[in-house]
Amino acid sequence: MIRALSFLGAVRRSRHRHPNRPRFVTHTVTFSCNARCTMCDSWRKPGADDLTLAEIERVYAQFPRLDGLRLTGGEPFVRKDLTDIAWLARRHLRPYVLHVTSNGFLTSRIVRFCEERPRDLPLSLLVSIDAVGEAHDRIRGNAHAYASARRTLDELAPRRRELRMSLAVNQTILDAEGHEHYRRLRDVLRPLGIPHRAVLAYEASATYDIAAERELAPHREGEYSTFGSFTAEDLRALFDDLDADLHQFPFWQRLARRYYLRGIRNRLLGCRGHPNPRCVALNAHLRIFPDGDVPSCQFNTTRVGNLRRQSLAEVLASERIRTQRAWVATCPGCWAECEILPSAIYTGDLIRAAFRDTPPRGGNRLTPPRPARPLEPTGG
Repeated sequence: MIRALSFLGAVRRSRHRHPNRPRFVTHTVTFSCNARCTMCDSWRKPGADDLTLAEIERVYAQFPRLDGLRLTGGEPFVRKDLTDIAWLARRHLRPYVLHVTSNGFLTSRIVRFCEERPRDLPLSLLVSIDAVGEAHDRIRGNAHAYASARRTLDELAPRRRELRMSLAVNQTILDAEGHEHYRRLRDVLRPLGIPHRAVLAYEASATYDIAAERELAPHREGEYSTFGSFTAEDLRALFDDLDADLHQFPFWQRLARRYYLRGIRNRLLGCRGHPNPRCVALNAHLRIFPDGDVPSCQFNTTRVGNLRRQSLAEVLASERIRTQRAWVATCPGCWAECEILPSAIYTGDLIRAAFRDTPPRGGNRLTPPRPARPLEPTGG
C-alpha cells in the first residue's frame, strides 16, 4: 500500500508540474482482428497501414517516462512483433506497468510473449471471455473462441509468479443474459484463482466505427446507452452480484472497480452522472491509432495529428489539439472504463470518492450513503 500511495503522490505532483504532458498511453497497435464480435466493428474496418516497428520506436523515443502503457487492438497478438514492441516500450517509455488486452485465441504466441518480454517490466494481461462454451463462441464469432481462451488461461495461470505478471478475465456483458453468463464464468475461474472483471457494453464506440472520424460522445451528463436490453430489476441483481465479488481484487483494483460500478449504476438506475471526473483525454491520457493518428478519445475520433508524419512536440503544440482539448473540457462525460479510470486517477477523484462514499458498516457499497453532490473543481 505504501508503494501504491507513493506512486499516486508522484502522479499528482507530475500533473501539477506538467498538466498537458502524456503520462498514460493507449496504443492500438492494429485494428486487425481474428474475432468477429457482435459488439465491435474493429474487424470490419478497412485494412490499416499500421506503423512499422522502426516507426513505433521513433514515436516511443519522443515520449517522457510513462506511468502506464496499454497495448490493445483489434487483437494485438495478430502482430507477430508484439514482443519487440514491448522491448521498445521498456527501452524508451519505461512504464511502471504494461497492460495488454487480448481475446486469448493465439495461445502459443501469447505464452511466448509472456516468456520473452522484459521481465523487469510488470505485465497485466487481460483475456476477454464473455460466457462459457458455445455462448462465448457465438458472441465472438469464432467456433474455437472459448476453447482457445481457456487454453491460454490454463497455461499461464500456474506461471504467474514465475513470469512476473498478473492475469485476469474481462467479461463484456451485452444484455440481461450476461448476468447468468457472469455466474457460470465465475464458477469456472474461481478454482484457477483468476480475478473476473465485468463491464457493460455501451451502444457504440467511435474508436471501432467504420467511419474514419466520428463523434459519439454523450450529449448530457449521466447519459449512458447500453448495447442490449436490461430491466431495472436485471441491473440491480447484476450490480449486487458484482459488488459482492469485489473482495477478489487487490486493494487498489477494488477501489477502481467500485468507482466504475458506482458510476454506471448511478447512470442506469439513479439518473445521476456521478462520479464524473474531469476528463484527461489529450492531456495525461493520449491515444495512438495503428497508423500513428492521435484521436481525441474513445468516443470522438477527430484527429489532432499523426505521429508518423509529425513529431510529438508538433502534435502537442498544434491548433487542432488546442481545439479538441477545449471540446474535451466541455464534454459532459462518458462512462467507458478505459477513459474514466485514467481521469479518476490523474484528477485525484478516485481517492476523493473513496473517502466521500465510504458506506456505513453493512451498507451497500454501490449505493451512495448520501445524495450525490457536485464534484469539487480540480486544478491543473
